[in-house]
Amino acid sequence: MSTSIDLPNGLVAIVKQECATCQLVEPVLQSLTGRDDVALTVYTQDDLQFPAGVDPVDDTELEVSWHLDIETVPTLIRVKDGHEVERTVGWMRSEWERVAGIDGLGPDLPEHRPGCGSLSVDPDLVDALRVKFEGSSLHSRHVELAEQEDEFEALFSRGWTDGLPVVPPTEERVLRMLTGTTRGPQDVVAVIPPDLVPVTVEKVAIAAVMAGCLPEYLPWVLTAVEAVCTDEFNMHGVLATTMPVGPVIVCSGPGTRRIGMNSEGNALGQGNRANLTIGRALQLVVRNVGGGRPGGVDRATQGNPGKLSFCFAERPDTPFGPLAEHHGVAPGVDAITVFAGEAPRCIVDQKTRDPEGLAASMAVCLRSVHHPKLVQGFDAILVLSPEHGSRFADAGWDYDRVVQEIRSHVDIDTDELISGAGGIAEGIPASLAGKRINKFAPGGLMLAYAGGEAGLFSAVIGGWANGAVGSRPVTREVVA
Repeated sequence: MSTSIDLPNGLVAIVKQECATCQLVEPVLQSLTGRDDVALTVYTQDDLQFPAGVDPVDDTELEVSWHLDIETVPTLIRVKDGHEVERTVGWMRSEWERVAGIDGLGPDLPEHRPGCGSLSVDPDLVDALRVKFEGSSLHSRHVELAEQEDEFEALFSRGWTDGLPVVPPTEERVLRMLTGTTRGPQDVVAVIPPDLVPVTVEKVAIAAVMAGCLPEYLPWVLTAVEAVCTDEFNMHGVLATTMPVGPVIVCSGPGTRRIGMNSEGNALGQGNRANLTIGRALQLVVRNVGGGRPGGVDRATQGNPGKLSFCFAERPDTPFGPLAEHHGVAPGVDAITVFAGEAPRCIVDQKTRDPEGLAASMAVCLRSVHHPKLVQGFDAILVLSPEHGSRFADAGWDYDRVVQEIRSHVDIDTDELISGAGGIAEGIPASLAGKRINKFAPGGLMLAYAGGEAGLFSAVIGGWANGAVGSRPVTREVVA
């Protein structure tokens, strides 16, 4: 039982009229009521006239059903000295006879019929019942709105949205969200930049509600929050830079399919609830708890739409292994990699059929990340589509071979890169002339695999300043 409740001794039955099995056992309950040697109390969840002739007790508020943890009706319970001794659910003659201690019950009924779901576990009711009968266990401040105040406009006016409407985080919704994790509501997840505020699981759950998440998304949101609040990722710096970057969340593992993430057509775009709301929840945590708001610490000159949410899953059929696996996570484990990235840019190559030529073609595009004359300072994720990826996979190239071949085409004479070369002031110092240097630092070019089956298009996500002065990708296993 979820909490104690006074029970009458004897037999206790919980039923609802709309349940066919409860209707089936109505004559059994009537026969038990007529016996002098049986004390029977019947609680009805929905109709005070049902069952007929047994004087049912009103449980339409579902208090008794909630406290008795009734999941199925009919439920028959034997009570002794105010305590439950045993119970049975649905209708099975032998079980009812055992619990009641009476033979020959319902001789004209079938031997067995399954029951129906109790109203106390109805998904439309259970969250409100939890608050009503268990009380709120939330520690967050409760904001009272005026009777005529529009709750959606109130959230806008208080500055708690990202510019789009958010779901009001009622107690019922937050408690339901917390069922998605085994962590304690008051466990501290991380310290959120820029204000360096400790954020609890409960606070993250509130943001997840506001973003539109389902409870099963919460472990992914919690892991993303942990990952960006590390010194390696440097969330404060990602906010404070004037470059148009924000957290990009690359997800992999069997859990991505279990929660319905999109790794196929339009994986980097709109239309999938899990992709969009997981990324959005992270951004709302940073905004509302950490204080990372545009015009404040967030100083992006132009920004990009991915700063609302940028989260996608890798295809499970990747021939190259998921990105997280190349960052140390075991195969088949749910994981995320967070990357400080800009909006994706399309790479078009519809003619190249051999892997060598495609590597060279992609290298030309990758050389332009942020600026063709800026090297080593910026990482990138190349998101290969299945059609492009098959060019490499069919030739037997693995992840490392693809990266190696592309990098071989962006090993550049520094005379082309120095400041002033080509009449362009941007570039590297003249003291580096006469050398060769790669566009990307070791490990700075990463691969992910996502997108629809059709289309000879891939994408590149350019990063912010890398290494100790900027941000490094962070990979974490997802922990429920």
